Parts: sequence; structure tokens; C-alpha cells
Amino acid sequence: MKEQVQKVIEKIRPMLAADGGSVELVNVDEKKGVVTVRLTGACGCCPHSTMTLKNVVERLIKEEVPGVKEIAVG
Repeated sequence: MKEQVQKVIEKIRPMLAADGGSVELVNVDEKKGVVTVRLTGACGCCPHSTMTLKNVVERLIKEEVPGVKEIAVG
């Protein structure tokens, strides 16, 4: 599961980089289906970071990686 999540994150990075940000994979808890990520750069302090996390990062990871139930910020 971790490799699958990392591949999706690699797809997301260019979108965030266009606005000066990025996303890092912190942890994958396969038993709970929880993926922990960290938004960095401009995304780390952006007032819209919650929307980015839910509408971009979480949506894409859940669509492409079976078993992911939640994205957490770490």
C-alpha cells in the first residue's frame, strides 16, 4: 500500500509545486487505512491547505489506493 500511495503523491506534487508547495508521505497505517502526509512550502501555511488536503490529496489517494479510509496531517 505504501508504494501505491507514494506513486499517487508523485502525481500530486507537480500540481502543488505550481503554487510553491509540496506534499510528503509521513506514514501509512495499513491496518487502519490511515495515510499521514505533511504539506510543505507554500501549502504548509496556506489558509486553503485544508481544502487542498481534502479536495486534492485525499480524493486522489482514496480513488487510486484501495483500503485508504482517511488522510491525516502529520
